[in-house]
Amino acid sequence: MTRKTIVITGGSDGIGAEAARQIARARPESRLIIVGRSAQKTAAVAREVGAAAYFVADYTRLDDVRRLAADIRGSVDQIDALANNAGGVFGERTVTVDGNEKTFQVNLLAPFLLTHLLLDSLRAGEGAVVNTSSASAKLVGRVDVDDLNHEKTYAPMRAYGDAKLANILFARGMHTQYQSTGINAVAFDPGNVRTSFGAENNDLLTRLLYRTPLSRLALISPEKGGANLAYFLTGTPGSDWVPGRFYAQQKLAKPRQTNKQVNDETLIDRFWRQTAQLAGVKL
Repeated sequence: MTRKTIVITGGSDGIGAEAARQIARARPESRLIIVGRSAQKTAAVAREVGAAAYFVADYTRLDDVRRLAADIRGSVDQIDALANNAGGVFGERTVTVDGNEKTFQVNLLAPFLLTHLLLDSLRAGEGAVVNTSSASAKLVGRVDVDDLNHEKTYAPMRAYGDAKLANILFARGMHTQYQSTGINAVAFDPGNVRTSFGAENNDLLTRLLYRTPLSRLALISPEKGGANLAYFLTGTPGSDWVPGRFYAQQKLAKPRQTNKQVNDETLIDRFWRQTAQLAGVKL
């Protein structure tokens, strides 16, 4: 039986932790690496699932991401699957020490940088890159390549929707750039999950989507969201899922569930180059 090495970022809580638990139960031979922001929570999940290693990183600091990549490379020879699952929605516009808007950096720029720093390990494992997106990519997302840091206009949920749409463009760009090297990529919406998501934000749209009695009826359990993430991490690209595509839970997203920008190849190319420049990645 093949022993997969699976790296799960955002693995200390929510669907990342649930995916780790389910993979550990169903595929105990897997080599799990858990990444989180909280040292205490990350260590607890790592112990629970018998992870091979765990690392702590703060995505608001790109130097932390660079250190994280070095730590991961030092602990494994190859990566079979990488979950870019860390993220969040925040309140007032905040600029990181790297000079980027916090929502954009945490949800998109840091995962973009981490993935590129792990390319050799992913190539060695013919790995899959799995980006966690959101229905907000369709509802409120609109990527402006000339204003990725939201200097012109800012609203918390809009910034989050833009970043989650960018996660899809990121997966599409990965497919174009790296599938020929054996790396496959996919983006998926896990569903509206009942977690602590959005705790740092109290704007009207977040309250409507996640905290009203009616919205709570439409939320799915963390276990279900985790199962959706685990599906892509343990599945076979080209057999269980189509590389370069966007999924709503475990099914190919329908046009009504997909932002039109997802299919704009010119936009994807411009987005890819601009993001690489901001991340300090040489193409």
